[in-house]
Amino acid sequence: MHYPDPSLDENHNPWQVLSTEVKYHNPWISVREDQVLNPGGGRGIYGVVTMKNKALGIVPVDDEGNTWLVGQYRYPLSEYSWEIPMGGGPVELDVLESAQRELREETGLTARRWTNIARLHTSNSVTDEEGFVFLAEDLTPGDLEPEETEDLRLWKLPLADAVQMVMDNRITDAVSVAGLLKAEKVLAGKKA
Repeated sequence: MHYPDPSLDENHNPWQVLSTEVKYHNPWISVREDQVLNPGGGRGIYGVVTMKNKALGIVPVDDEGNTWLVGQYRYPLSEYSWEIPMGGGPVELDVLESAQRELREETGLTARRWTNIARLHTSNSVTDEEGFVFLAEDLTPGDLEPEETEDLRLWKLPLADAVQMVMDNRITDAVSVAGLLKAEKVLAGKKA
């Protein structure tokens, strides 16, 4: 296996920001445009979408190895999407507390056991969005509490079937792909 050069300073930023201007903002995002000198010394612009929430995904798994997917129409894509239960949590709140709320709202489930299985960046070339994925176990059913903007369908299926949907490109949401694959690996490690 080849490892990176240990003398490389991974914290060195080769970009120089000359100026920055917020071009747009709403309660969920802001978009800024930076005038920059790139690593090669050339002048240019860089657009950055700053998220005002943390991305949160939850892979609930029951004692029989089933999970739950949430289906909804995704406006930016103009297509229907099957995903793990997920949403946004205010940056100032604990991510676990926000994940617990999202699971309850979208599935009605509560969990006694929570494991943070992933920290990820959803599209780090254009956004600073940070995401977290939790494995939720020891589940108790309850009532759904969807938000006004959500028209959700809920699907209970074996975790293995959801992972196969990832492999067949029927689940394409990045947080869901990472979460399902990571959950499968974590659970396999618990059995070993």
